[in-house]
Amino acid sequence: MAKKEEKNNKKNNNKNQSAAQKGDSVTAVDFDEFTRKMERTLEVLQEDFGTIRTGRPNARLLDRITVPYYGADSAISSVATIVSPDARTLQIQPWDNSLLKPIEKAIQASDLGIHPQNDGRVIRLAFPPLNEERRRDLSKQVKNMGENGKVALRNVRRDAMDYIKKLKKNSEITEDDQKNAEKVLQELTDKYIKKVDEACAVKEKELMEL
Repeated sequence: MAKKEEKNNKKNNNKNQSAAQKGDSVTAVDFDEFTRKMERTLEVLQEDFGTIRTGRPNARLLDRITVPYYGADSAISSVATIVSPDARTLQIQPWDNSLLKPIEKAIQASDLGIHPQNDGRVIRLAFPPLNEERRRDLSKQVKNMGENGKVALRNVRRDAMDYIKKLKKNSEITEDDQKNAEKVLQELTDKYIKKVDEACAVKEKELMEL
C-alpha cells in the first residue's frame, strides 16, 4: 500500500513539474498560453523579415500584395505560381491569364519598388543589387521590427504578471508561488528577447552579405 501511494505521489509530482516548468525554474503557475504568444511574436517577426526587399528574390515579398479574384482579395501566391529562375529574378505565372494585368497593377501600387515586366504570359520582377545606403536603411528597418517584437513580448509579460497577481488575490497560489512565478516569467521573457536579438543579427548579416 505504501509503495502504491509513493508511486502515485511521484507520478503527480512529475506531472505538476512538467506542466509548470519554464526556463530554469519551476513554478505553480502554468505559462503555456503566454509561451505560445511569445512564440507567435517570434514567428510574426520572421514573417515581417520576409517582406523586406533585399537584392535576393524571395516569394514572401509578395505575401502582402493582393488582387481581386472572384469577389475576394487574394494573395498573389494563392492565384499564381511564383518561381525564381535565377539569382536576381522572380517570375509570376497566374493560373488564370486574366489576372496578369491586376497582378501587374497591384505590384506597381505596392511599396515593393520593383517595376513588373509583363510579356503577356508571365510577370518578371528583376531585383537590382543593393547599394550601401539601401543596406543601411534596411538594417534600420530590421532593428525597428526587432524593437516592435520586444514591445509585443513585454506586453505578453505584463498580461502574465496580471494573471499571477489575480491568482494570488484569489488565494490560488501562495506568496512564495507568486515570487517564484514572477522569476520564471522574467526568465521566459529574457529568453525570447534574446531570440529576437539573434533573429535580427542573422537578418542584418544577410543584408550585409548580399
